[in-house]
Amino acid sequence: MTKDSAPAMIEAQKLSKYYGSFAAIQDVSFQVHQGEVVAFLGPNGAGKSTTMKLLTGYLAPSAGRAFVAGHDMATDRLAGSGRLGYLPENGPLYLDMSPRALLNFFAEARGLSGKQKRDRIDAVVDLCALHAVIGKPIGKLSRGYRQRVGMAHVLLHEPDVLIMDEPTAGLDPNQIHEVRETIRKLGKSKTILLSTHILQEVEAMASRVLFIDEGRLKYDGTIANLIKDGKPLDVHFRQLCSQT
Repeated sequence: MTKDSAPAMIEAQKLSKYYGSFAAIQDVSFQVHQGEVVAFLGPNGAGKSTTMKLLTGYLAPSAGRAFVAGHDMATDRLAGSGRLGYLPENGPLYLDMSPRALLNFFAEARGLSGKQKRDRIDAVVDLCALHAVIGKPIGKLSRGYRQRVGMAHVLLHEPDVLIMDEPTAGLDPNQIHEVRETIRKLGKSKTILLSTHILQEVEAMASRVLFIDEGRLKYDGTIANLIKDGKPLDVHFRQLCSQT
């Protein structure tokens, strides 16, 4: 089964979000299939974060529909959320708690207990390489470690779908490398939509690009097709931004 014939795990159907007369996004439609890692690109203010909040059910659309693993996020949000891990930019963490305490808290909030809880915490601590800081206050950790704690938290319930908003923003080169490696591992078994404005992220982790500007989707295709003329990705980024 090819990825194009695999089930659509994330789907936007003519999504629009208005604030008064201002359209944050308008008529945005796309699918992300099982097993894909897709980069969501666009300049600041293009509508990436708004689209992601609509897909996760955090915001209600003005028009259109959003689906996660086949669940309508307006009418069946709880079931959809059970299949979804959402890592927002600067996601909330309790800074006075340790990673161990935070993961215990959220595992219990997800209904995990006993051996299942212990096994899942051990698994995400291993995956996100948190052993060295597991007992330290989160407020004392580097931004890179905090991002890994956030990632561990959203992976606790073994979601099939991951939506990540700027997961490497503000990190230093070593931290970026570590987070990239974690995302690569996750991409082997998860469906991932990754918002970023860092073009190196795209070529390092994704094979397909969604490009949004001024609230409208302007490109949906492979990186290979986008750069087939031999021009680098940043040239095409600027060209897409200049299209009306």
